[in-house]
This record gives sequence, C-alpha cells and structure tokens, in this order.
Amino acid sequence: MKLWKRNAIAAAIVLFVCGAVYLNWSYSQDAEAGKNLGEAALVDSQSSSLLNRQDPAEGTQEDGAAQEGADSADETSGSYFSTARLNRQQARDNALSLLQEAASDEKADQTAIDEANAAIQTMADYTMTEAQIENLVTAKGYADCVAFLGEDSISVVVSSLENGMTDTDAARIGEIVMEQTGLSTDQIKIIEAE
Repeated sequence: MKLWKRNAIAAAIVLFVCGAVYLNWSYSQDAEAGKNLGEAALVDSQSSSLLNRQDPAEGTQEDGAAQEGADSADETSGSYFSTARLNRQQARDNALSLLQEAASDEKADQTAIDEANAAIQTMADYTMTEAQIENLVTAKGYADCVAFLGEDSISVVVSSLENGMTDTDAARIGEIVMEQTGLSTDQIKIIEAE
C-alpha cells in the first residue's frame, strides 16, 4: 500500500511538472504564431496606422485614430506579458504545492522526499533566472519581456520594437540569456510579440 501511494504521489508530481512545461511551451508557441489576447485591438491599431501612412496630409483626425490604435496595441502588449507571467506563476504554484506535499509526507520514503526537494530547488532556480533575464533585457531598453525557461531550452518574448527585431537586438538578448543560463544559441528562441 505504501508503494502504491508513493508511486501515485510521484506520478502526480510528474504530471504537474509536465503540465507546467506544456503551458510554458504553449505560451511560447502562441507568441510565435502571433496569437495574443486582444488580437482584435492589435489588428485595429495596424489598420489605423496604415490609414495614417496612406495620406499623411489628410489631417489630425486620422493621426488621432492612429494614436488611439497605438495606445491600444501598447495596452494589449502589456496585457499579454502580464497574463503570461500570471499563468506561468500559477502553473508553478500548483506544481510547487504538490511537491511540498510530497516532501512533507510522513509516509514517503527518503528518495521521494529528495526528488521532491530537488524539483522544488530547480523550480526556484528557474524562477530566479527568468526574473534576472527579464530585468536585464528591460534594462537594455526593451519595453517588456517574459522568459520561459525549460530544462534544456528557453523562449524569450520581447515587446514589439518600432523598427522590428534586428540581428543586433537578437544578439544582445541572446548574450544576456547565455550569460544567465549557460545555454547555447541553438537552445535559445527569441520571439517578438506582435
């Protein structure tokens, strides 16, 4: 009976950790595909900008519409980053609570407790590394950033840039990520949020 309970706890922990990894992966895929919350507002802002570019001599009415669209895009972008951070934290909190339960279970053997404690430490390390990367990227002048660190890869989503992402921008962000994680360039995915 003890063996069954221990295996059930270990399976639940693995399931939640896999769920957290899947959520991180799906958010990075959504960002790569350009799927963001408030996508309609983003499309609206692009069409307003296009109207403004077509005939700049038509006056301030279209300039005001373009500015409102740009403000809406900024709010949408900020909303994406806030939502991504919140979802990442919720997934980790759920996995952490299960791991803590497993680590504090009196009936668990020492191996299961050690594995749960190691997973908790790894999760804490990931959280700290992601926060450092996000802070360093924004310190370099980028408006916002969210990082999703996995066991052997990382995805970094950066707010859209005025002139688009250049090779210099990617190299600058990649250098920060390599310094903080020790990952190689082929393990780093940098995505510009749209």
